[in-house]
This record gives sequence, C-alpha cells and structure tokens, in this order.
Amino acid sequence: QVQLVESGGGLVQPGGSLSLSCAASGIIFSVARMGWYRQAPGKERELVARITSGDSTNYGDSVKGRFTISRDNAKNTVYLQMNTLKPEDTAVYYCSAHFSWNDYWGQGTQVTVSS
Repeated sequence: QVQLVESGGGLVQPGGSLSLSCAASGIIFSVARMGWYRQAPGKERELVARITSGDSTNYGDSVKGRFTISRDNAKNTVYLQMNTLKPEDTAVYYCSAHFSWNDYWGQGTQVTVSS
C-alpha cells in the first residue's frame, strides 16, 4: 500500500529554519507529483508547495521566496526547506502524492514557530 512518512517537524524560533522530509513507498515515485500542504487550527488545508515529475514547482503566495521544495527520486523522498519562518507558518504539514489519478496523504508533522 501507499505510505508517505513525514519527518523533521518541531519547534523553531521566528526567523529560524526547518527542513521536512517525506519518504514515499508503494508508488512509482519518479512519475508522481509530490507536494506539501499545511493546516493551521481553525483554517482550511492550503497548498505550501508542489513539484512535478519534471521538477517544475509552484508555491503558495505566503511562502514564496522563503520555502523550497525538492525531490530525490533515488531516495523516493521529497523535501521542504523552510527559511525565515514566521509564527503564521505554525501548522500541521502534510506530504501529498498524486499518482495514477489518486491523491495520497501522510499523517502530518507539527511545525511550531514561537519564541
């Protein structure tokens, strides 16, 4: 079955950096569109970043210039480098995979930006 396992969340001070990883299994990773979404308490889930099989990327407006998504097909892993973090980046971050006309989700990892 498809599994997406996120890691790397935690507590960081405003202005700091954090890197998330998502290891995928059960899909042909190299052809999957991978993404990161987030959901803050009381808010809807929103797109953070996506990366296609051809390495095209797009970002949510609130993270452009601060976050970078990348992928390593040899490791079946997608990454999210988050810089200049703000308190409003606090949320549960979810890894997603779009493969064979289906969407799959990880269990989420908490990112808290606070002093």
